Amino acid sequence: MKDDMRRVSILGATGSIGDSTLDVVARHPDRFAVAGLAAHRQWEKLAALCRRFRPQVAALLDADAAHSLERALAGEGLPTRVVAGVEGLSVVATLAEADTVLAAIVGAAGLAPTLAAARAGKRILLANKEALVIGGAAFMDAVREGGATLLPIDSEHNAIFQCLPRDYARRRARSACAGSCSPAPAGRSASGRSRNLRRLRRTKPVPIRTGAWGARSPWTRRR
Repeated sequence: MKDDMRRVSILGATGSIGDSTLDVVARHPDRFAVAGLAAHRQWEKLAALCRRFRPQVAALLDADAAHSLERALAGEGLPTRVVAGVEGLSVVATLAEADTVLAAIVGAAGLAPTLAAARAGKRILLANKEALVIGGAAFMDAVREGGATLLPIDSEHNAIFQCLPRDYARRRARSACAGSCSPAPAGRSASGRSRNLRRLRRTKPVPIRTGAWGARSPWTRRR
């Protein structure tokens, strides 16, 4: 593999965001490779993904489903190692071979492996807002202490991220987007979007403390 290739672990591989991400991976095999896959209990779909992408490790939260996956892969002679439970999800999130972790497991179930990825210093593509809602400052502390990079990719918080002034965005991180997010509501013209962005950038900012993010937002309108 090339040195500049991204090796991705996907938490929530059988969901819609996982589908979209794997579609991108499949279209760009010279840029992306799959290191690990994790899901809840859809072992048949995960088995099909293992056949196609040949990850090093696959995890299922449901232990019975993980046993079914393990038997299926062993019967086909595939080398993918199967792990189970919250610990198994964390194994996928912290693989040494993975530099990037897509966190797309829905709800509180996604918090533990995403925390593990943060502590391991991974580049985290965050599609699970609950990690911030539930984890709050503890999650952000793990990001800072582990030296992780956090990029919001779900539609709502990625939209906010993209609305930040250009100089702010450059200081923090480059925007990444996967899944169902879009830059503006359907039907709005490109010229209309440009006018709205210009008006937003002319708005005089008032820095405010933003809670769990532990940063200042420079784009809040002055009232």
